[in-house]
Amino acid sequence: MRVGEVVAAAVAGATLVVSMTTAAAGAAPGGAGSVASDPVSVSVIPALPGPVQFTHAEAKVYAEAHPGSVPPGTNDFGCRPTAKHPRPVVLAHGSDSSSYSDWAAIAPRLHDAGYCVFAVDFGGAPGATTFGTEDMYVSGEQVAGFVGRVLRETGAAKVDLVGFSQGATVTRYFIAELGGAGVVDQWIGLASPSYGGVFYGLVPAADAIPGGRDLVSLFTTVAVAQQAEGSDFLAALNADGDTVPGVSYTTIGTRYDEMIQPYTNIALRGPGATNILIQDRCPQNMTGHMNMVYDEYTIGLTLQVLDPRASDPVCTRVPLGTGLIGMIGS
Repeated sequence: MRVGEVVAAAVAGATLVVSMTTAAAGAAPGGAGSVASDPVSVSVIPALPGPVQFTHAEAKVYAEAHPGSVPPGTNDFGCRPTAKHPRPVVLAHGSDSSSYSDWAAIAPRLHDAGYCVFAVDFGGAPGATTFGTEDMYVSGEQVAGFVGRVLRETGAAKVDLVGFSQGATVTRYFIAELGGAGVVDQWIGLASPSYGGVFYGLVPAADAIPGGRDLVSLFTTVAVAQQAEGSDFLAALNADGDTVPGVSYTTIGTRYDEMIQPYTNIALRGPGATNILIQDRCPQNMTGHMNMVYDEYTIGLTLQVLDPRASDPVCTRVPLGTGLIGMIGS
């Protein structure tokens, strides 16, 4: 469980809130199955305003050069929800990333549409500049604490959650195991590893070796290993069903996901879940995992799920592999 405290720190002229969270190594704060190799992880509330970005690679480069950056209009704790948009939107980033890197396109669009928008950098190793690498049980606690602050300061009764990749699973864990079901109205998972990925055959190959799952964690990160198909984390999370009554669930996925194979593992199976495959609605859009949060069609779908009154997204051609080389090379 969380045993640390929130510490105020000034970074590059911005006030960042840093929380140190500790869990016993090998013990899950919210259940069995944690494989934490380092019991300490860090969460940060970024507050250094950065510009809008139009590609994931450019956002990643900017985030690395400007730690603690946040997309325009995000983390304004003076924001008050309106009758049109009564629930703040909390964004949760993916693995080895940050709020700015993943949300520098979507967050400004949400803000411009009139939402109160918030994001936290969770699951970072102490001293690291990217997040979403550490034990997801601990990251779930960090997200829970952040959502609590958003509710207190905005006066809202509930939030909507939008998670990309790992962020989708961490927020789903918060809903299912940490009391989030009572304060979440809508959950949207972009490229959600709902049932994990085989990572181009790495996971089956590791399973053929004694202790192979531990090697996945060793050569990637704890969080990546927890997102592998058949992981203890996902097995526990999905054991009693992958949805919780009272919460509206929507996944948005792509047939061409580079990280989650088979792509059908993105879909949720429980009551209350809607699963959208981009190519079912726009066959010429072949966006992949890395490009999704910067894909105009995906952004439009997200806005429409949050508010059905939003305009239909415009279907245009997106070539296979768009944005992938830039992310690998950045």
